[in-house]
Amino acid sequence: MPREAVIGVDIGTSSSKGVLVALDGTVLHTAVRAHTVDRPAPGHVEMDGAVWWEEFIALSRELTSAADVVVTAVGVSGMGPCVLLTDADDVPVRPAILYGVDTRSVRQIDRIERELGAEAIVSRCGSRLTSQAAGPKVAWIADEEPERYARARRLYMPASWLVRRLTGAYVLDHHSASQCTPLYDIESRRWYRPWSDSLAPGVELPPLAWSGERAGTVTTEAARLTGLPAGIPVSTGTIDAWAEALSVGAHHVGDLMLMYGTTMFLVHTVPRPLRDPSLWTTVGALPGTHNLAGGMATSGAVTDWLRELFDAADHPRLLRLAAESGPGANGLLMLPYFAGERSPVMDPRARGVIAGLTLSHTRGDLYRAALEGTAFGVRHNIEAIEAAGGDIRRVVAVGGGTRGDLWTRIVSDVTGRAQEVRTTTVGASYGSALLAAGLVTEARVDDWNPVARTIVPDPAMADRYDELYGLYRDLYPASAPVVHALAALGSEGAATPPGE
Repeated sequence: MPREAVIGVDIGTSSSKGVLVALDGTVLHTAVRAHTVDRPAPGHVEMDGAVWWEEFIALSRELTSAADVVVTAVGVSGMGPCVLLTDADDVPVRPAILYGVDTRSVRQIDRIERELGAEAIVSRCGSRLTSQAAGPKVAWIADEEPERYARARRLYMPASWLVRRLTGAYVLDHHSASQCTPLYDIESRRWYRPWSDSLAPGVELPPLAWSGERAGTVTTEAARLTGLPAGIPVSTGTIDAWAEALSVGAHHVGDLMLMYGTTMFLVHTVPRPLRDPSLWTTVGALPGTHNLAGGMATSGAVTDWLRELFDAADHPRLLRLAAESGPGANGLLMLPYFAGERSPVMDPRARGVIAGLTLSHTRGDLYRAALEGTAFGVRHNIEAIEAAGGDIRRVVAVGGGTRGDLWTRIVSDVTGRAQEVRTTTVGASYGSALLAAGLVTEARVDDWNPVARTIVPDPAMADRYDELYGLYRDLYPASAPVVHALAALGSEGAATPPGE
């Protein structure tokens, strides 16, 4: 008798990933399709939205080819918040503008804050306007590409685009909407029409639903293209980091998810909206939940950059060399702001800094400094979360960077926090599969994905890393005037690394 399973697909910055999961949580098959983003100008990061659907079709066909398996539901997620505007026939008017790694909308952010008031925006929407927010990106298209904007009628993100193609439904999840600042009111949990009508005129904003709700069912045409059974349910889906948090059960009050990927993302669940200008306040993926979130513009992207500089040496070898380097990387300190920085610095003009270099430093030292720089960034974010009123009771790690213990161990030693690592760390696609399973069965995270190990900080490292962290915090304000001047001279394009 065929085994029942669900499919989860996540659209990332450097690849799309799919997973076929049995209803007990067992991963039966995984598939990946790599892609690249476009960088047509300094600070611009775009992607052709058609790729999202093309890669979903390819992933779905590969996953559904498994023998003796019947797919009963589909879950989707993707990077975000992104802005894909289409005309009335769902033809994109331009490539999608990606999330906070795209920093083109600085002028729109300044103008909107002047018009609406920075405090009023934080009060109504939860977060200040930054390069992460979707609203200023919509305004940039209206300002800079008015002929294209004149054709715009709908707004999509990767997950909602897949839902549209699979089911015909035009819907966006509440969490993604809450990152469309200043278009969404986090208290009433609806589009705030006085501002959305002004900033996105002519665009029919999508109806809203929760991530785990049924958006619709697979149409006959979508079934023909994807190999999925017609009529099976599709979840509304959400942004990748929130699907990733669900995949490891980090959605209870007091939980903090650390997502180790090309970028580092932090999601803390709180009992009520907490507002802080250095972080993002959002509604959660599930009804009744709230989050205080932060994100670093790079993390694994820096280690990938180093690997390429080191003539494509593999990561496991570099990790061994970094372990041999030891705490402090033999006197190196790195600011990992190689694509600007998001929280809590919120500085798109920040740049990477490597301090303390000598002729005796090795590849292992540089790689270690990158891992430690990321860990210092995590500690900076944790301190900001707690200063804003967050109460972190449990830390759960997820993502590709959790494979192997060195990076997670460094983060625990730097922050003084234990980290749980679950059995399955596939990531957002697994969380999307869990959302799909919730449409057809009573799926529970603890049953699907139990804790495999806990990374405990070494007390012997505390004093050393406290000292280094103090130097890390001093380095940004000391170097900011220089790197800002370099950014103004046009170094953005050379400084922007590949995305997730």
